[in-house]
Amino acid sequence: MSEIPVEEHVPSRPAHRDPNVLRWLGAYASSMLGDNVYYIALSWAAVQAGSPAQAGIVMATSALPRALLMLGGGVIADRLGPRRVVIGSDAVRCAAVLAVAALLFLTSPALWPLAALALVFGTVDAVFMPAVGALPARITTKDQLARVQGMRGLAIRFASVVGAPLGGLGVAVGGAAAAFGLAGLLIAVSVPLLLAVRVRELPADDRTGGQRGTAWRDLKAGLSYIRRHRVLAPLMLAVALGDLGFVGPFNVGLTLLADRRGWGASGMGWVLAGFGAGAGAASLLLTVRGRLPRAGLVAAVTILAGSVAIGALAFVPSLVGAVGVALLVGLLAGLSGAMCGALLQTQADPAYLGRVTAVSSLVSLGLAPLGMPFAAAAIGAWGLGPVYVVSAAVCGLGGVVALGVPGLRRAELPR
Repeated sequence: MSEIPVEEHVPSRPAHRDPNVLRWLGAYASSMLGDNVYYIALSWAAVQAGSPAQAGIVMATSALPRALLMLGGGVIADRLGPRRVVIGSDAVRCAAVLAVAALLFLTSPALWPLAALALVFGTVDAVFMPAVGALPARITTKDQLARVQGMRGLAIRFASVVGAPLGGLGVAVGGAAAAFGLAGLLIAVSVPLLLAVRVRELPADDRTGGQRGTAWRDLKAGLSYIRRHRVLAPLMLAVALGDLGFVGPFNVGLTLLADRRGWGASGMGWVLAGFGAGAGAASLLLTVRGRLPRAGLVAAVTILAGSVAIGALAFVPSLVGAVGVALLVGLLAGLSGAMCGALLQTQADPAYLGRVTAVSSLVSLGLAPLGMPFAAAAIGAWGLGPVYVVSAAVCGLGGVVALGVPGLRRAELPR
């Protein structure tokens, strides 16, 4: 699976009309859809096989290897190339899910194969996520990366909206085994599409990316590269603070808010739907526009405005008002996330993108969720309002960093 040189492939049309990008998008959407069905199947099978506490342990099993191995996964993505790593990751995940589906067809559900599957997924995700983040910069030009971020956001929203009911339908028709089988087939669809994606080779001078010896040396070179970079270093800090302030209110905090307001599970669903609609609108805007000027400033302002909306959510008395605020949060978070993602991809040297994406993913998916138990404990001790305000302040600090660092505030996306 060697990379195919595409120096001649310089798109003269927008990314959403480029067949090469559309093949990648189809592969990504299918893989994400399979992921969503997989999580429904895993949670259902785990509840059927054990107690709620045991099911929770199974669901959390993938988090530890993902967090521990993510930085190493970035090194692998840069060494082997993101396309090759994504193809291999999807192939392994497909095989693992289909193996468990076959096992469940033949036997009754048990916890050990489910825990093993979650462990495999977490381990593979540690290399899959950095490679996924590094791949867009190798299939299109820099001026199209903001549009690609919008397209990727739409794929994520599509997978979230369709994946849950599709997984539920699979469980209803044939149990967890059928749902696992469906997930495996959806992930499998991504492999031939990815094989057809053409990838730009790095220039000869950029291929090493600090890779002169051991993987440990490569990792240190990548971290040093981020630390010295005038845009990437403050960008990582802004992302970390934004995610840390966001995770608590929109996960455990929203559940408690819906319960205390008497909105119930359906009300919480409407609030989440409002957020998803706002985030989807932001992705659609970027897909159509392709580029927003003054990207660094836009990221800073939308983070700050989004933090105010997050804090306000705890003080909105009605469900309709909460849905409206959540829609605003989704729109602002979608814009800031897409701008940060596009800046990350355009500012980083392609040879380092796997490691840069690994650090960003570790911050967002590995470290930020650790704040959820603290948010729950704080809500129990001091109530919803103070915790939402503090969380909003932490999130807002990310915007302050983006606004206060000249290199990041003035950063632009390529034309």
